[in-house]
Amino acid sequence: MEKAAAKIKNMEAAKALVNRWKSEGKKVVFTNGCFDILHLGHVDYLEKARALGDKLVLGLNTDDSVSRFKGPSRPIQNQHSRAHVLASLQSIDLVVFFNDDTPLHLISELQPNVLVKGSDYLAGNIVGADVVKKAGGVVKTIAFVPGYSTTTIVEKIKKT
Repeated sequence: MEKAAAKIKNMEAAKALVNRWKSEGKKVVFTNGCFDILHLGHVDYLEKARALGDKLVLGLNTDDSVSRFKGPSRPIQNQHSRAHVLASLQSIDLVVFFNDDTPLHLISELQPNVLVKGSDYLAGNIVGADVVKKAGGVVKTIAFVPGYSTTTIVEKIKKT
């Protein structure tokens, strides 16, 4: 758990680490989300995102922001549990929380080379796309594995 915990940073430490990676010539990829109940779709998405660069930074919604976005019954797992589980994945190099409704501030601070979201987003509508493109970066979308979503899992559990 110590190794995973070392990947979880606050904004200042995350910015310093990302800047160091970029100064070493590494391509930094950024994605974000709630990742409330980790499933195959998440793991596939994160592995594909990581393959787009040398380092993968995950902006993780805080509990408050998940509740505002998904409703009062979410998240199911608290932010510390979600962060540790995600940080234990080989594909993730850094986890940083954000409490805003969008990750725009985090993206603006970190200035990743690649911004990634799921294919349910149009590249032009992705929050922070303009910031990344203005800095010379690219925006990509990744197709989801059909049939896997946290909402579907929660509904299935409720029926049992």
